Amino acid sequence: MIVQNIDLKPFNTFGLSVQAQNYLAVQTLNDLAHIDPEIPFFVLGGGSNVLFTKDFEGLLVHIQLKGIEVWEENPEEVHLKVAAGENWHNLVLFCLANNWGGLENLALIPGTVGAAPIQNIGAYGAELSDVFMYLDFYDTQSKKISKMSHADCNFGYRNSIFKHSLKSKGIITALYLRLKKMPHALKLEYGAIKEVLAAKNQLSTPSIQQVARAVIEIRQSKLPDPQKIGNCGSFFKNPEVTWAQYESLKDNYPSLVAFKTNDPNLMKLSAGWLIEQCGWKGRNLGRAGVYTHQALVLVNLGGATASEIWTLAQRVQQDVLQKFQVMIIPEVNVL
Repeated sequence: MIVQNIDLKPFNTFGLSVQAQNYLAVQTLNDLAHIDPEIPFFVLGGGSNVLFTKDFEGLLVHIQLKGIEVWEENPEEVHLKVAAGENWHNLVLFCLANNWGGLENLALIPGTVGAAPIQNIGAYGAELSDVFMYLDFYDTQSKKISKMSHADCNFGYRNSIFKHSLKSKGIITALYLRLKKMPHALKLEYGAIKEVLAAKNQLSTPSIQQVARAVIEIRQSKLPDPQKIGNCGSFFKNPEVTWAQYESLKDNYPSLVAFKTNDPNLMKLSAGWLIEQCGWKGRNLGRAGVYTHQALVLVNLGGATASEIWTLAQRVQQDVLQKFQVMIIPEVNVL
């Protein structure tokens, strides 16, 4: 049932009080029939990857589909079907409890399962696409659900077809994931995972549970709890530049933080480092600020408006562009 004029403050992790003109909670697949494809709509999951800059006109579709089931299983792997409304971190904990590997580096990422493919969520050297098989996609025009393969989704760095040609064309209702039984294939090279494990004398033969706890510890040391400080995690993507751009920047800024990509012609720069070099870490504009422990995170310091946060984001963008000639792009949906 569609409800009118709903306050979205409980449904976005920035804690912004904005109105949705029309709101639909999708708890069963039958609820999808209420969507009129002729009316603009936006799909909301956990509200952790969106900045509402104003009241939302149109239909806000809030996905609350639940369920985790073993779809197939063999001695080496388990294949899961997971409903789009499941909490992502709860899924990670479920897999860890069953000793199924593949999601441990993605622990504590906020949001829902259905939102994960849209930006191909990733952290600490792992991405959703590493374990992805296919998904169920509801087409709002045909009102039919079809399966989309890995290739169909056109995954990239924080990118997919759902940000482009399929944006606002339908809704992800379930994911199918391939997870590994023993032996697990661990990814320990990114960030401070090795350091945390070594400090606990767990580096020689770490378990997926120990890797996940290390990731959680690192994330909690850098990222504020949205229940205490309004935020949506990393606000900007790490920009990718050509080797020529990278080498030029490295000559001018020897401490530049960068990472290799799957494309040998591109390097990924640390957006957090770029922002910090512009002096924004720990600074604020009114009631909106840049988090003191992680420059990638914009925070609501208490009572901030949507326009204040967006103004801050644009100021940070402009300063990075002016200093480094590199444009950093929001990772979040800005509406």
